Amino acid sequence: MITPTRIEDIAPLVSAQRSYFRSHATLSLDFRREMLRRLKRAILSFEKELCDALYADLHKSYEEAYMTEISIVLGEIDNFMENLGRWAAPSKKSTPLKLFPSRSMILTEPLGVALIMSPWNYPVQLVLNPLVGAIAAGCTAVVKPSPYVPHVAEVLERLIYENFDKEYIAVVQGHRDVNTELLRQRYDIIFFTGSPELGRVVMRAAADNATPVILELGGKSPVVVDRSADVRLAAKRLAWGKTLNAGQTCIAPDYVLIHEDVKDRFVEAFKHAVEELHGPNPQLSRHYVRMVSTKAFERVSGYIAEGRVLAGGRVDASERYIEPTLIDRVALDSNVMTTEIFGPVLPLVTIKSVDEAIEFINDREKPLALYVFADERIGRHVLRHTSSGGACVNDVIMHIANEHLPFGGVGNSGMGRYHGRDSLYSFSHRRSVVVTPTWIDMPFRYMPYRLFRWIKRLM
Repeated sequence: MITPTRIEDIAPLVSAQRSYFRSHATLSLDFRREMLRRLKRAILSFEKELCDALYADLHKSYEEAYMTEISIVLGEIDNFMENLGRWAAPSKKSTPLKLFPSRSMILTEPLGVALIMSPWNYPVQLVLNPLVGAIAAGCTAVVKPSPYVPHVAEVLERLIYENFDKEYIAVVQGHRDVNTELLRQRYDIIFFTGSPELGRVVMRAAADNATPVILELGGKSPVVVDRSADVRLAAKRLAWGKTLNAGQTCIAPDYVLIHEDVKDRFVEAFKHAVEELHGPNPQLSRHYVRMVSTKAFERVSGYIAEGRVLAGGRVDASERYIEPTLIDRVALDSNVMTTEIFGPVLPLVTIKSVDEAIEFINDREKPLALYVFADERIGRHVLRHTSSGGACVNDVIMHIANEHLPFGGVGNSGMGRYHGRDSLYSFSHRRSVVVTPTWIDMPFRYMPYRLFRWIKRLM
């Protein structure tokens, strides 16, 4: 089990990382590539321990653990190994005639010391994926796993300390008192994944030092199921997306705006899809995850009573188990419709048209994800008239699985983005540089601005 970091050790740890960064040891691309290779070897070596820990903390099967956690990080590393040299190289830019004979470029340079704070729902991926970006950019990093998944946090600490020095990559463990002290320190970038409420706390702390932040938050990600949708396929993909990690996913489908003409068919198709995925009793499925804590179980199970149960509804507090549950007749100001559910309860809101769904979405905070099941033309119409961090048409979740697509929120669902080149830029400063030769010194820029009437034409 994890041992909390002593409060008095945090400031010296951050100071040691700053000194190490200033030694320029992390700058070379050869060093960064070697550290990425080392991280990949470490992940492969600890694969079984990580998966066992995920099962112990969340009842997450090996297959789901590998698919949603480990494979994503390995794909990110491979993407950087293939492209880092090209992405990090100076980027030449055109130079206007008025600056002749200068040339212009953008240099991508590491920001410095990074703080990476991760949540409990994907505790491997959401620690290590941002860390890949920090390493590739040439930063040092302090990582803070979630204490709510203690088995995973302990394995991650061993994985890192058996392969990296503390002054380069450090692990800090603990609860709120540790978080508070961590956020008192000065960093060059803070990368936080969690709730919008905690994101605001991080942002306020970062403001004291004018530290840039990447906030990957959450919110209520809506689904639109139009009358033109393939209802069976929509139900199957939503059943998968809502039961993946038992709905404890920041981009899980949160509620469904469903056309009245297809609602009854959807409910029956959803029931069938859940049984196909998890058997007649999902509690017996080795692929069905449990709620992370008693508090989470009580909160999410309480949502069931806020509507009429159409499917599912069974719970077992002794296992923190909640059956995949569809509800309708929910009040729009109820808890289930105003807070992020983060569990396997899915409310249905009946609509008469796609435009009604668009208005409903736009009346609320911008979500981290938006899903539309409809004819592609209608899907494009919905996307064009709404805003969200990411989106899928006729699918859910899968946009996060493409390491070539940036991932991030907008508005209340976050700021900044990462994955691939965007991860590199998130942990870097893009430095504009003009290089001017000395073989000629153009006189027109100097006072008293002779020939200004002609020079003005070039400006």
